[in-house]
Amino acid sequence: MCGICGEVTFDGSAAGGCIAAMTERMHARGPDAGGAFMQDRVAFGHRRLAIIDLAAASQQPMVDPQLGLAIVFNGCIYNYRQLRADLAAKGYRFFSEGDTEVILKAYAEWGPRCVERFYGMFAFAIWERNSGRVMLARDRLGIKPLYYTERPGRFRFASTLPALLAAGDVDTGIDPAALHHYMSLHAVVPAPLTILKGVKKLPAATICTIEPDGRRREETYWQLEVGPHSQDGRLTEADWQEAIRFTFRKAVERRRVADVPVGVLLSGGLDSSLIVALLAAQGQNDLRTFSVGFETIGELQGDEFHYSDMIAQRFATRHERIAVDTSRAIDALPGTIAAMSEPMMSHDAIGFYLLSQQVAKHVKVAQSGQGADEIFGGYHWYPTLMQSNDPAADYARVYFDRDHDEMGEALAPALMNGDYSREFVEKFFDSSRSARAIDKTLQLDAQIMMVDDPVKRVDNMAMAWGLETRVPFLDHEVVELAARIPAALKVRDGGKYILKEASRGLVPDEVIDRPKGYFPVPALKYLRGPFYDFVRDVLDAPVARQRGIFNRAYVDRLLADPDGELTPKGHSKLWQIAVLECWLQTQQIENGI
Repeated sequence: MCGICGEVTFDGSAAGGCIAAMTERMHARGPDAGGAFMQDRVAFGHRRLAIIDLAAASQQPMVDPQLGLAIVFNGCIYNYRQLRADLAAKGYRFFSEGDTEVILKAYAEWGPRCVERFYGMFAFAIWERNSGRVMLARDRLGIKPLYYTERPGRFRFASTLPALLAAGDVDTGIDPAALHHYMSLHAVVPAPLTILKGVKKLPAATICTIEPDGRRREETYWQLEVGPHSQDGRLTEADWQEAIRFTFRKAVERRRVADVPVGVLLSGGLDSSLIVALLAAQGQNDLRTFSVGFETIGELQGDEFHYSDMIAQRFATRHERIAVDTSRAIDALPGTIAAMSEPMMSHDAIGFYLLSQQVAKHVKVAQSGQGADEIFGGYHWYPTLMQSNDPAADYARVYFDRDHDEMGEALAPALMNGDYSREFVEKFFDSSRSARAIDKTLQLDAQIMMVDDPVKRVDNMAMAWGLETRVPFLDHEVVELAARIPAALKVRDGGKYILKEASRGLVPDEVIDRPKGYFPVPALKYLRGPFYDFVRDVLDAPVARQRGIFNRAYVDRLLADPDGELTPKGHSKLWQIAVLECWLQTQQIENGI
C-alpha cells in the first residue's frame, strides 16, 4: 500500500522534474520509504508503506534489468505466493520476497492480461525498456486510485489528485458534467471525470497502454454481470447461504496476508462483525478491533458502541473505543477535507479520518466491511427498483440528491449545459446486459457509485495516516457470487437478507436483526454552532463568491435553514456545497467557471 506517480514525455524532453513534488505530496500514503527512477523520457516516483517483505529488496520503483522492466505499484496481490510458485516453475528467479516483483514476472510471462490472475487491489505502472511502452492498470473494483493529466508532449499519473496539482500545469477549471454528478450522485463523479477539467481517473478494471509516440488505448479486462445464471436454477436458499460462507471465508483469509499485524475496523454492524467472527474462527490471535463514535444530537445517536462492544466481548478481541466530542471533530474538519483526493460529502469521512489516526498507532493493516450493502442489496432504494418499469426515472427519484430543476436553482447558468447525471444513468442502464431494473441498479451501484463513494472515502481517509484497509466484500469472487444470487433473496426483509441468513451461527442474532445503522456524525447532518460557522465562513469567503459556482440566492436559502433541506440519503445539502468549496480552497484553486 503506497503512493505512486510518474511522467512520460513524447516531445524529446527528459522526464522527472515533477517527481519530487508529487512524491512529497503523497508522503502520508507511504511514510516508510521513498524512491525515484528516471530514464530519459520516463520517470517513476514512489512512497512506501511496508506491509509485505519489509526488506529493502522490495522497495520501489523496482527495476528488473534482466527483464527490462520497471514498476511502481500501490496495493496488495493476495495470491502472490501461489503466482510466485507458478512463475518459479517456469524458470523465473526472484531477488525479493514480496508481491511487487511477482507482478513484474507475471507481466513478463503473460503480458498485460496478467491482471486477470491477480486476487487483490492494485494500481500500477510498468515501463518496458526495449519498446518504450508504459502500461497502467487498476483493479476490478477500483479499490486503488489512479489519476492522470495530459498535456501536449507529456502524460503524468499519480495515486492522488493533489499530487498532480503539486506538479503544476493542470487545468483547474470546474468540469460542468462532473459538477452535475457531484450535486446529483452524492458526490460521486464517475470515471474518467473528476471535478477538475484537467484531471481524469483511470476507470476500474482497465488497462491503459501508452506508446512512445503518445498514442494511448484503454481496454476493460473485467465486467460485472448482475442477474441469474441458467446453471443456478436449481440452487436453494440454503445452497446460496453455504456458497456465501465458503466464498467469504476465503476472501477474509486472503486478506490476512501480511508481514505486520492485521486489525479490523469494527462498526458494530453485520458486515464488520462477520469479518471479526471469521478471523476468530481462522485462529487469528490477539485480534485488534477499533470503533469510533460521536456525540448524540437530539434523538440522533452518534455511536454504535453497544454492538461493537458485544462483538469484541464475544470474540475476545483487543478492542479500542474512540469517542469523539464536538471540539475534536470541528478541529479535524480541515484535515479531513485536505485528505480527500476529490471532494466527498458523506459524514463518515471524518469518522474514518479520526478512526484511522488512532488505528495507525497500533496496526498498519485493517480489514473493513465496505461494499456489502451494494453487492447484497442493503440500501433503502432497492425495493423501489424491484418492480420498476422505468428504472432510470425511478433511480433518479430515490437516489439523486437533487432533480435537474433544483440544479438550475443551485448552479450558475454557465455550468448548466445538460442533465448529465440522468443521461449517464440512462446510458449505463441501456448498455447493461441485465434484464431487470433491480439488477441494472445493483450493477450501477457496484461498478460506479461504490467505487467513487465508500471505497474511495476509506482509502483516502485511512491512507492519510498510513493505514492500509482491506475490503473482503470486494473480493471479485464474492462480488461475482453476489451478482448471481436472485435479487429477491438480497433485497428481502429490509435488505441483505441472504447475507444475514448466511451469518446466523457465526454472528449473534442481536447484531444480525438490529435496525440498519450508518456511520452517524450528527453534527454534520444538523449544522449548528461551530459546524455552522465553519460552513458559513467557507461559503462567504471572497474566493467562493468570486468563483461563482453556486447561485448566491441558493446558498443564502440553505444558510437560512440548514436543517430544512436534506438529500434522500438524509444528508445536508448545505454541507454538500460547503465541502466542494472548502476542498477547492484547500487545494488553493481560485478559478471556477
